[in-house]
Amino acid sequence: MAKQQKMVDAITSMDEDFAKWYTDVCKKAELIEYTSVKGCMVIRPYGYAIWENIQRILDGMFKETGHENVCMPMFIPESLLQKEKDHVEGFAPECAWVTYGGSEKLEERLCVRPTSETLFCEHFKNVVHSHRDLPKLYNQWVSVVRWEKTTRPFLRSREFLWQEGHTLHATAEEAIEETERMLNVYTEFCQKYLAIPVVQGQKTESDKFAGAERTYCIEALMHDGKALQAGTSHYFGDGFARAFDIQFSNKENKLTYPHQTSWGMTTRLIGAIIMTHGDDNGLVLPPAVAPIQAMVIPIAQHKEGVLDKANELCDRLKKVCRAKIDDSDQSPGWKFAEYEMKGVPVRVEIGPKDIENNQCVVVTRHNREKTFVSLDNIEEVILEKLQEVNDGIYAAALENRERRTYVAKTLDDITKALEENGDGFVKAMWCGNEECEDKVKEITGVGSRCIPFEQENLSDTCVCCGKPAKTMLYWGKAY
Repeated sequence: MAKQQKMVDAITSMDEDFAKWYTDVCKKAELIEYTSVKGCMVIRPYGYAIWENIQRILDGMFKETGHENVCMPMFIPESLLQKEKDHVEGFAPECAWVTYGGSEKLEERLCVRPTSETLFCEHFKNVVHSHRDLPKLYNQWVSVVRWEKTTRPFLRSREFLWQEGHTLHATAEEAIEETERMLNVYTEFCQKYLAIPVVQGQKTESDKFAGAERTYCIEALMHDGKALQAGTSHYFGDGFARAFDIQFSNKENKLTYPHQTSWGMTTRLIGAIIMTHGDDNGLVLPPAVAPIQAMVIPIAQHKEGVLDKANELCDRLKKVCRAKIDDSDQSPGWKFAEYEMKGVPVRVEIGPKDIENNQCVVVTRHNREKTFVSLDNIEEVILEKLQEVNDGIYAAALENRERRTYVAKTLDDITKALEENGDGFVKAMWCGNEECEDKVKEITGVGSRCIPFEQENLSDTCVCCGKPAKTMLYWGKAY
């Protein structure tokens, strides 16, 4: 057991230093490795396997809603990026530029894509001519580059992986419907598959995507009380279409501008999983995206028949879940600590006494609960246990969010709530004035997160200026 204790000690306690705990988990669970380029990371096989599972599930959901995958170039000519004024201004500080091709200076700088709206617009202009060409429902899985000053693995890196959906529609109604539909897809994905409860809402005018008319988002609350934007969906109206002169003949044979959307999720979701569900022993992975859902550990494997039975058990489990066996010469205690740290949802132990009794021991990662299970119905029980883990971590995350959500009617209420209880979501009324939005952040340290779809009338006056309130807002400190 000494080795197990040592493995756990290798991770800083989250209460002691949450940022250090997070980095420790990323490194010790072998999710990432740093590189010689600041802000760029190696996503190691175990981390990438989580992303592959995220990608597989999301891609299936996109295809069910009629979307097709495409792949746009990595480079954007500067003249193309300049076509939509708000868009280029929004991304200019984060752009990385290519100025040389080989040894020759380029006539025009090329931006390494921070996002691909302009590329899709150029393409749409070439392929959309009639109402029969619409809608265009596209998605791509690529990497993008944003030259962040402060970087952290998964949460904010200079290069990251994501999916970006880009769609074009004949009418504003269809485009708005698409924007909301994809936000609902993201919500279902986070809550059902990642076991992360989220708040759906709309960003304020000052916080919306550069070039968008409306930005919708889902906001999650991490274990330390900070918010994390888990996904966004943008309605562009016909602004990009006008800037890029994309027109089509409608059913009345009149030239008109189409309406556009974009929406995206990134490898930041892996950071969300770590910070929502992890504990002082490491990762706690939602079963749907865990690379290994059940790890079989033979006990006293040197004894006759144990390895054979353990392998037979693993083969049975492989038919219903992602199962593996660790038959290495490490001690059982080391293995327990290792797979706890890697967040494997279910551990299955089997030794000589278990074999005699036609049973095995099943341990669920989130609560370390042990259950003796007959080998006769192990497949059925494992599926139940995986669901138990999913439901358990969702309930814990929801409880954390509810406990850390405060109601405030004045700026003093916000400050007092945060001082007494720690970071969290603050629900407060707002007049809609950007000056008040900025002042709340300046005085209390919490910024606006979203205008939630589920509104509550907490008071008739703005939390900041005392004038009549227009809407309830979620505020919080954010990653």
